[in-house]
Amino acid sequence: MILNIKQKSRFNLQPIQQSVSVSFNYGIYFTNNLFELKNPTLAQLITSDRETKPKKVLVIIDAGLLKFQPGLLKQLVAYTKFYAEIITLPIEPIVIPGGEAAKNDRTLLEQIHQYIEAARLCRHSYLLAIGGGALLDLVGYAAATAHRGIRLIRIPTTVLAQNDSAVGVKNGINAFGKKNFLGTFAPPYAVINDSSFLTTLSDRDWRSGIAEAVKVALIKDAHFFDFIYSHTAALVRRDMEIMQQVIYRCAQLHLEHIANSGDPFEMGSSRPLDFGHWAAHKLEHLTDYSLRHGEAVAIGIALDSTYSYLLGLLCCSEWQQILNTLSALGFTLYVPELAEQSAQLKHPRCLFRGLTEFQEHLGGELTLTLLQRIGQGIEVHEVDLSLYRRAISLLQFYLAH
Repeated sequence: MILNIKQKSRFNLQPIQQSVSVSFNYGIYFTNNLFELKNPTLAQLITSDRETKPKKVLVIIDAGLLKFQPGLLKQLVAYTKFYAEIITLPIEPIVIPGGEAAKNDRTLLEQIHQYIEAARLCRHSYLLAIGGGALLDLVGYAAATAHRGIRLIRIPTTVLAQNDSAVGVKNGINAFGKKNFLGTFAPPYAVINDSSFLTTLSDRDWRSGIAEAVKVALIKDAHFFDFIYSHTAALVRRDMEIMQQVIYRCAQLHLEHIANSGDPFEMGSSRPLDFGHWAAHKLEHLTDYSLRHGEAVAIGIALDSTYSYLLGLLCCSEWQQILNTLSALGFTLYVPELAEQSAQLKHPRCLFRGLTEFQEHLGGELTLTLLQRIGQGIEVHEVDLSLYRRAISLLQFYLAH
């Protein structure tokens, strides 16, 4: 085929390059008894946009929370009536299932979109998500995809959500048997941590959230890990003052990473804040989500710390201190599903498929964070599966003795 000059010139136009910078700003607020009438935190936050008309606020609440806070709905409605010049509820608060079930049922996403449409929300309206991390992930995804983004205020009600998932920029749901296959990077309008919600948590849920604190301490702050280690007994007996210090430091470290890592939306291949998570996500799936996320993360931390030790990166004393701290906090660090090590890596129940799925989530080369020492992570791009099998065996042996 021969091109004439006019045809040829159409393909010689120079590409246009444009750089676009977008600034995100959001705050993490700390309070107690958020919906008491004398607590103006939420009302002041909504008026901070300096728009004078009352704002529509659609409230979505974790059903599991109401079992322990049965008066919350009435309290919330009374609060909005008290601040009627600022807040208006276009429809009654919506109650949906919490826990991982919220992220496994894609029909819930459509239902939330229907509620948003029925309430006639706009981009200047607010979606108030009250619940655990799974519910916040789901509602955050709905908020980010309706009208290309509705203002989201997260009110996390678990330790894990307050010190980890709620303060970040990720939203998502599970699909095709994979964690967070569908989702967005969309910062919230704000996060409000209310310590009163933590008082009614079960011991299991209280403990579960501490795993994420251990994680971020191990890869970023040795002094913070020492604080957790020296206050293990206080955390086990549910000392709220100590827990608040843990949650506050977690929020600081997460926000510092998001703001200063150079890759807040994970455009590369690195996920340092997901230390221990490749195995954790797979174990959640292999146990049909009977493991809490934090419980699975604790196992993933123990496994990757053991692998780091066998690889010669982490010294023996620090490896033992990590395992002893997790055990003292009450975590079970070995489950039978760790033995799902089929030679066929494509087998859906093979633990090591978690490595492939972890890599697929971002693309690019496999990038895992391991430990060089407590407080300092190191990225690797290759793994030795035979050494990981040894790590699993060593972990089981150490815990048994």
